[in-house]
Amino acid sequence: MSLSSSRSKPLPTRSVHSLRNGGRASRDSSMVRRKSINANDAYLYALRVAYLSYLLQPRKTRKKHVETRPAVTRMNTSHSFNDLMKDFTVVRDAKSARFPHDFIKELEKRLQGILMGKERRQEYHEPVVKRVFALFLNTLSDPVFKKRMEADRRAEDLVLIFFSTATKELQKGHPPGDDAVKRLVDRHVALFVRLLSLILRDRDWAKDKPDLAARLQTLESKLLKGDENLAASQANGEWTTIEEVVPLSYEVKDMPLVQAVGRIFGLTNTMMQSDITKNKPVWTEKAALQDLKTYQQHLTLGTKLTLNSHDFDTQEAYESWKRSEGPDLSQLMLAIIQSNPELAKSTPGGALPQFNAQNEPSSPSDSHYAELSRALSQSGDSSSYVLDLPADLSSLQLDPGDSFKHDDDAAQVYTFIPSDPRTMFRFVMLQALNHDLNDKMNGSGSGPEGGRLFSKETTELLNEIALRWRIPKFTRIVLFLDVVREKFIENQLSLEMLDAAFNYVKEPLQDDHKNKRSSLIMSTALYDRNNWTIADFALMGRLLNTIYETLLRDLYEVIMTSYADKAQLPRLGAIMAIIDDHIRSDPNFNHNPEDFENFKNAAIDGLATEARKIYDSLLDRELPQENEKWEFYHIQQLAKAVLKLAEKVQKRFRKNPEILGINPLMILINCTLPTFAEDSKAMVEQILSVAEKDGFEVTIQDGFDLYKELSEFRRVHADALPHVPFPYKIEELLADFVWRWIKTTETQVIGWVENAVKQDEFKVRTQVPDQTPTEDERHSTSVIDIFSSFNQVINQIGELNWDDDFSYAKFMTALSKAIGQGVSRYCELLDQMFGKEMDRLTPEQEAAANRTRQEKWVQLAKDTWNQKERVEPFNFYPESFVKLNDILFAIQQWDKLETEVNVDACAEVIKKYSPPLAQRPKKTSNYVFTIKIVEAEDLKACDVSGFSDPYVVLTDEYQKRLFKSRIVYRSLSPRWDESVDITTQGPLNLIATIWDWDAMGDHDYVGRTSLKLDPSHFSDFLPREYWLDLDTQGRVMVRVSMEGERDDIQFYFGKAFRSLQRTQRDMTRKITDKLSAYINHCLSRRALRSLLSRGISMANVSANVSSFFARNRASVTPTTTMPTDAEIVNALKPLFDYFDDNFAIMQQTLTSEAMIAVMTRIWKEVLVTVEALLVPPLSDKPSQQKALTQQELDIVFKWLQSLLEFFNAVDEETGEANGVPINVLKSPKYHELQMLNFFYFEPTDSLIRESERMASATASNQQMHRSRFSAPANLNNHLGAGGLLDPGNLAGARRAKSILLSRNLGTKRKAKEEKWKAAQAEPNDDMILRILRMRPEASGYLRDRSRQKERLAAAAAAEMIVRQSLLSGGGRMTGPSVIRR
Repeated sequence: MSLSSSRSKPLPTRSVHSLRNGGRASRDSSMVRRKSINANDAYLYALRVAYLSYLLQPRKTRKKHVETRPAVTRMNTSHSFNDLMKDFTVVRDAKSARFPHDFIKELEKRLQGILMGKERRQEYHEPVVKRVFALFLNTLSDPVFKKRMEADRRAEDLVLIFFSTATKELQKGHPPGDDAVKRLVDRHVALFVRLLSLILRDRDWAKDKPDLAARLQTLESKLLKGDENLAASQANGEWTTIEEVVPLSYEVKDMPLVQAVGRIFGLTNTMMQSDITKNKPVWTEKAALQDLKTYQQHLTLGTKLTLNSHDFDTQEAYESWKRSEGPDLSQLMLAIIQSNPELAKSTPGGALPQFNAQNEPSSPSDSHYAELSRALSQSGDSSSYVLDLPADLSSLQLDPGDSFKHDDDAAQVYTFIPSDPRTMFRFVMLQALNHDLNDKMNGSGSGPEGGRLFSKETTELLNEIALRWRIPKFTRIVLFLDVVREKFIENQLSLEMLDAAFNYVKEPLQDDHKNKRSSLIMSTALYDRNNWTIADFALMGRLLNTIYETLLRDLYEVIMTSYADKAQLPRLGAIMAIIDDHIRSDPNFNHNPEDFENFKNAAIDGLATEARKIYDSLLDRELPQENEKWEFYHIQQLAKAVLKLAEKVQKRFRKNPEILGINPLMILINCTLPTFAEDSKAMVEQILSVAEKDGFEVTIQDGFDLYKELSEFRRVHADALPHVPFPYKIEELLADFVWRWIKTTETQVIGWVENAVKQDEFKVRTQVPDQTPTEDERHSTSVIDIFSSFNQVINQIGELNWDDDFSYAKFMTALSKAIGQGVSRYCELLDQMFGKEMDRLTPEQEAAANRTRQEKWVQLAKDTWNQKERVEPFNFYPESFVKLNDILFAIQQWDKLETEVNVDACAEVIKKYSPPLAQRPKKTSNYVFTIKIVEAEDLKACDVSGFSDPYVVLTDEYQKRLFKSRIVYRSLSPRWDESVDITTQGPLNLIATIWDWDAMGDHDYVGRTSLKLDPSHFSDFLPREYWLDLDTQGRVMVRVSMEGERDDIQFYFGKAFRSLQRTQRDMTRKITDKLSAYINHCLSRRALRSLLSRGISMANVSANVSSFFARNRASVTPTTTMPTDAEIVNALKPLFDYFDDNFAIMQQTLTSEAMIAVMTRIWKEVLVTVEALLVPPLSDKPSQQKALTQQELDIVFKWLQSLLEFFNAVDEETGEANGVPINVLKSPKYHELQMLNFFYFEPTDSLIRESERMASATASNQQMHRSRFSAPANLNNHLGAGGLLDPGNLAGARRAKSILLSRNLGTKRKAKEEKWKAAQAEPNDDMILRILRMRPEASGYLRDRSRQKERLAAAAAAEMIVRQSLLSGGGRMTGPSVIRR
């Protein structure tokens, strides 16, 4: 049993006292000090009661067979039996007279069945028959005899042996020659012979041994004298069974209650037998009757030999008890008279009461104790003396010497009742409880069962003693609980037994196991406290207080184990249940509330002390003694130990968090969590100080692990103690580890990228060779590895769950810069490799390069004479397409990465917590210039064909190459549209040199110009366009924009994204360049002339010559026959075939997205080619290009429509577009070309008026826009000036190409949509001006319009500078406040 080992210890800081209520002094003053009891006296009085119970118990009866007819005398039984066996003697050796095989085995089984009571015939069930048959079975079981019987199998031998055995057994106790014994022997032998016959019949052996069966039947008949039937002998009146009373043996072995007394007091049966024999003349029924009569007389007189009115608090209580005693005494005396009628001979018969049936309940006054007895032992009614109604025994005459004597010594008055029955009963009950508890602990079978305190025999004895000694039922209850209290205080009784004792008193258990509900019959004696004696009432209060104090001590000890590894918390519920159910609810319990408050405070202080002790033990266990040996690992282990302890305590008290208002978990948390929080800071500082002193660094991973552990601890601290702030900022203490990790990452990113590219073969990742790759298999491993590394880097910080938004945003900014550099490096490497693959010489070019100079000139002359344009298909490498796939995949991954990092939120947080711009320390700024080489015009022709193959090289003032554009073949007005970013900290002189590419020899010089990039000139951050004149002839247009490079996460992501976009665009352009030569060939003026020349006649030639002199006409009247639509479309069939062949090759490797991007780029090239075919570039100078005829114009637009349908690739069956979406094809450039068809042949004056109208409308719209808003919606909507930038379209001068506005796919898509909307919403006269360049009479207007644009652009730029200065404090970054992924 689980018992507290320190109940005797006082509670800390207080002492629990009992009985402080002075209102009970009247009751307590009447209490008598407990007398000393002699164990021998207690034994003798208990023995008397047990012996009296034996004397008064109902007498046992037994059955006896009596012959009802005259006995028949037989002479010379032995000779007569030998005569009976003569029938077997004469045939003893005959085979037919022997038993079958296995008969002996069957006989042995039937004999065993008779002894076990399995035989169905009633004549074999008598005890004497079983005893005789048992003796014969012993003889038969002898191996020698059994072997001989199995060999001979003669019936004569078996019958004679049985006859001898029966005669020897039945002759015992009878004189020789008794005829009754002889007849009894004959009956038993007849039963044995009948058994032999039954075996033969049951096993069907009688058919094979008819002679043997007949002889056995005859022998049975002779033994029964005329075929007498044994089973019917009783019915015929010859034999009868009568019951006779078994006389008392007066032996202890027949006295169960006496044996119970011996076990309780540790005496042997011999010793008790001696005491009973010695006192047998005194301990008689008559003495017991005399005790009851004497008790009745004293009760009537109210002497001190019974309870009197002074023992009760009220007279009513005394009278109630007295009235209940009379009927009990009468019934007890009647029971004695019934047991020994001789005592009633002098009593008139009419005065005797009548007995009730045995199953009636015992006396009403003892009903409670009987219920308690059954609850403790599950026994039936212990009293056998059940009477009907109480009778007056005053007429009962006893000896005169037995009359009442006025003597104070009760021992001389009573024989069976001690002088102090209350104290004696408590002593006997205590001895009985000690004995039964010892038996239970030793596992003895005679001990109590289950959770019961007393065994069945002990309960019967105590019940009998209480009845004989006239112990009131409420006194029995109180004494029982007092004994239980004493054993509980002595640690010999468990909480379960204490609870069971109270439950027994309150609500006895039911013997009916089918009824699982608790009994609703409560003990009236327990709750009717008004009828109790003063002593019982006071004792009840004292024992409750004592048990309460003991339970509080136990409770304190249990609570103190709340944090221990082996807590005694299972006892907690039992203690609280007893206190709540049995102590506090009892009316006799009266405790001072202040004592409980003192206990509560003491328990809280004790738990706090225990919490500090266990925390100190954790410190000693987890931390080394020397501070120099401390590591972050030790702090982590200590944090885990503290949290594990708190979690363990939380699980323990999950169902019941509080104990009497005490919360062990909160006490532990309030003591340990803040203490560890303070200690952890000192530990970390100590470790870092020692590391700095010793010159080594704590590993970064240790710092990360510590932060995770401490942040988890802080989370628990915040949840458990929301009103207690964490004592320090963990992030400030451990941020250096993150910065060290970021710096390490910065040095490794470029290496990751270069190694990934170096190990990549740039092949599709098909699992089976020659299998068509899926979309996910069309990019190579390098881009997967790189972004896997980038995601791991980001996740490393994200997994820290850094709880400081500002520093987290700073970390992400630094990481975005590092991985952005990695992305730029990846773009650079792939662009270089892609450029080499695309710029390689074709086999024809290699063959031409190997020719001699003379051979080259001869071939060139042949080509010139034949006017042959060499258009050769380019053999694309699959690896080149894989690289383009990689770039597109990188764009998608980079966009996802930006979403995961939550770039906008990080920027917003930095903006929120950063100081104002004026308060920030000044530092050197980097500026990013974006130089876009747009186009050139009127370049010098360097080839004999009259064209050049120009490309542009940008260098700085130190001749360092910064950029090289692509080559535009056979053009004097090339358009490059290529950009480069140049980072500088101050002014930079930029030199642009145009060279002519030659396949043979050195490249030719075309021209050079310069541009100064001064950040102060671009402080408005507006884009500008410049026409730069070359030093030879012609000019080149460049677009310049600048923005400050800053430590901003949006900037870094945007810069990397623009690098990816530019690389993708450059790759796509290089692919397109390989196809552009053939596009230009098929969509050229020569192709138009070739198509129209098919219908030339002499009349047409004459008309053309005459029209040559009509120079002032606006248009040329067509003089050729217009080709049919089929012929016009068939003219593009070679181009369509060329596209199909190349697209089929691309389709095998490019992803669908890359394929659409390439086709879109080719479509743009088609539009640019068509545009160049129709009008010259925009300029303020007249152009030498001639306008197309009406027929040529119609053919061009039919070509354009056919190409649109080709690129859209609508399925004829499903109607779905499989190519470029129609909204992409119908771009603003497409709509501008459609507008050309409307204005192309308009008169010059009409075009000038339309241009002026559009310019005026644009200026009005811009003025209205400026008046509507006092400042632009955001600082990104700036205007530019310089060159021919359209001042009428000021909204288009936004920084749409800035890094921030094109930092991801979303902003890029939005900017593109806004550009398209602006192009469709605002009128633009650029196309009209380009048409006017082909009209010499409009040269003056072109010049004036150019100057007007410059003035408007300058005014708009000045206004924008003013607005920017007014809004200099504004910011650009927006985003949510929560930046975790």
